Amino acid sequence: MSDDTEVHLEARLAEQDEFEPPESFVEQANVTDPGIEDEFEDNWPEAWERAADLLDWETDYDEVLVDDNEPFYEWFVGGELNASANCLDRHLDDRGDEPAIEWIGELGETRTYTYEELHREVNEFAAALRDQGVTEDDVVAMYMPMIPELPIAMLACARIGAPHAVVFAGFSADALAERMNASDSEHLVTVDGYYRRGDPLDHLSKAREGREQVDGDVTTVVVDRLGEESPADVAGGEHVYGDLVEEHAGATVEPVTRDAEDMLFLMYTSGTTGKPKGVKHTTGGYLSYVTWTSHAVLDVKPEDTYWCSADIGWITGHSYIVYGPLALGTTSVMYEGTPDYPDKDRLWEIVDDYDVTQLYTAPTAIRAFMKWGPEYPDRHDLSSLRLLGTVGEPINPRAWKWYYRHIGNEECPIVDTWWQTETGGMMITTLPALNTMKPGSAGPPLPGISADVIDPSGDPVEAGRAGHLVVNKPWPGMLRTLYKNDERFINEYWDEYSNPERDQWVYFPEDGAKIDDDGYITVLGRVDDVLNVSGHRLGTMEIESATVGVEGVAEAAVVGGDHEIKGEAVYAYVITEDGQEESEAFREEIIAAVEDAIGPIARPEQVIFTPELPKTRSGKIMRRLLEDIANGDELGNTSTLRNPDVVHDIQQKVSSE
Repeated sequence: MSDDTEVHLEARLAEQDEFEPPESFVEQANVTDPGIEDEFEDNWPEAWERAADLLDWETDYDEVLVDDNEPFYEWFVGGELNASANCLDRHLDDRGDEPAIEWIGELGETRTYTYEELHREVNEFAAALRDQGVTEDDVVAMYMPMIPELPIAMLACARIGAPHAVVFAGFSADALAERMNASDSEHLVTVDGYYRRGDPLDHLSKAREGREQVDGDVTTVVVDRLGEESPADVAGGEHVYGDLVEEHAGATVEPVTRDAEDMLFLMYTSGTTGKPKGVKHTTGGYLSYVTWTSHAVLDVKPEDTYWCSADIGWITGHSYIVYGPLALGTTSVMYEGTPDYPDKDRLWEIVDDYDVTQLYTAPTAIRAFMKWGPEYPDRHDLSSLRLLGTVGEPINPRAWKWYYRHIGNEECPIVDTWWQTETGGMMITTLPALNTMKPGSAGPPLPGISADVIDPSGDPVEAGRAGHLVVNKPWPGMLRTLYKNDERFINEYWDEYSNPERDQWVYFPEDGAKIDDDGYITVLGRVDDVLNVSGHRLGTMEIESATVGVEGVAEAAVVGGDHEIKGEAVYAYVITEDGQEESEAFREEIIAAVEDAIGPIARPEQVIFTPELPKTRSGKIMRRLLEDIANGDELGNTSTLRNPDVVHDIQQKVSSE
């Protein structure tokens, strides 16, 4: 392709605000009936039976929804099933020899688990857990990176009716201990270590440090990932995973029948009080919801090779690496490493090698791909891709269009999905064969989801105005409560806009948003990610989107800093694309773009050029540290960062300007 043609294509995309699904996609899509919205509207909540019908039930449910104790809703009441059986056993006849998990290690090692092989090892480990004293309703903590033994352990727990509580491997020993104590867990599955950028990392020492802080005795199972490079031998009270599986070779465990409302897992997420919240997800509602959204939004089919590049330590990995895809009998790809090791084309190499059909990744990653340049995906054949998705944070229009052009070749619909740990699965996004795509806007609420954008008084805002995102009806994948804390559950999510006297319960996810005339919702970020500049409330996401819209900007993070006159001032930390000069003229261009998009009130006090932004190991920007730098405050904890050195570099840059 000539340079002139490429420039023409980029210019055309830059001007386009709406995109229709490609006809080739629509012809084969799972959901193509335009009447689905009306069906949910006219037949709610019974229309959710279509989600439950994707599962095998041991006992049929009596009622779709019981709402006589709001907001403690119950779904598919009276129904019984087992999540492990739905993800494994029911596929053995048709898919037993087909891959369930394709795993790629940091060092290039690969492992393929067919459904038969995965079923066998899940049974063996389930038998081992039972012998270790794990019984129904015991919470098993898991502190592991992206290795196959993690979903095996999750499914083994589900098989014997023991809820799991996965703790992200990048969290500290203190975080592990806090979550195990909060969940009353006396069982831990962990690993000796794992690799990052080719180097072995000691994980077992961290796990032991956390275990020592847990109240009571803890039974520990250790996966041997590092082999001879392992920093420590198994100690007393610890059992080697491989030995346990070998001891129980050929064992079979009958799946424990679970009530639809029985807990499947706990996932701890941050809270406004600083104490993590134990989000409780149940077997029937959660599993049906993630299966249906995988089918309807991600268009997953059994013959696909589907890849969600998240970490299973987060809810995205639970829902869209493990439970949703495996319940549909597809092949789910797991990758242990980072996108740029050993080179910046690692992801595209995997897509090419495995003929990946769907890629579901984060805007943070897409912005990094943009910065590295299209020459890396251009090295590989990405024509197997049928659908692209984004998750984790809003994606700005420029990054969306880059993804659409350079990864999807303008032939893949993009689903920009908004949801939370608490919602269990996707809530706001386009149905890829039915809805027009609007870059920067997640889309309308999914069929069956009632969402709106309201002002502080609870009234709907006008189109184009910012407000608070709320959900007005329950949905099957919703959290049921916070573990052993019903009061906090109500206070954190239902208290703000609900009016029990009017029999009106409104879920408030604490996100800001705006809505357009077509009902498309653009999520602007957390409500606490709002700056108050001279009495004007400005969403950081709006300012960031305007900043990244400038040609030459690869990524940006906006925070507020104390200001004697304005109260708060806007500080923009900017990463430029390769080849873009970090000049005063370019700084002024960014400032002008923000003023044009939002108004002079949003004018950044400072634009700081930086080669990197401080990010957690999951890829989230640590804006709190950027606020500390802007205010000249003492820095908070940097232990969860994957690039802690960058904070000092940014500090020096700010002080020199």
